[in-house]
Amino acid sequence: RISHDIKLAAIRLHERELLSLPDILDCCGFSEGTWFRILKLWRETDVVNPHPHRVLRGCVRALDREDIDCLLCFVRQNPDYFLDKFMHLLKTNQFISVHFSTIFCELKHAGVSYKKLK
Repeated sequence: RISHDIKLAAIRLHERELLSLPDILDCCGFSEGTWFRILKLWRETDVVNPHPHRVLRGCVRALDREDIDCLLCFVRQNPDYFLDKFMHLLKTNQFISVHFSTIFCELKHAGVSYKKLK
């Protein structure tokens, strides 16, 4: 799949005549057929993805990068705390209320395990 941003960048480069079409195709890795499908869709609908609702996949994250970094800092400082304590720390320090299962999933996703903390 070609990302939405790459398609838009290619169209902008083409419209502003900053690069020739062969250079754009070479840089972005498009085939000529793909390029003309993207361009046709852009000119007809003003979007580059035929199904924009399919762009986002997976669950919406409850914690952003700053919250996760803060959580990891709490874990490093207090490796013996239980998840409910981390839940309380996030609520009081980051003003975000999340379930302990969310904290568990984010720690697992970040590669934190009990063995690594010892």
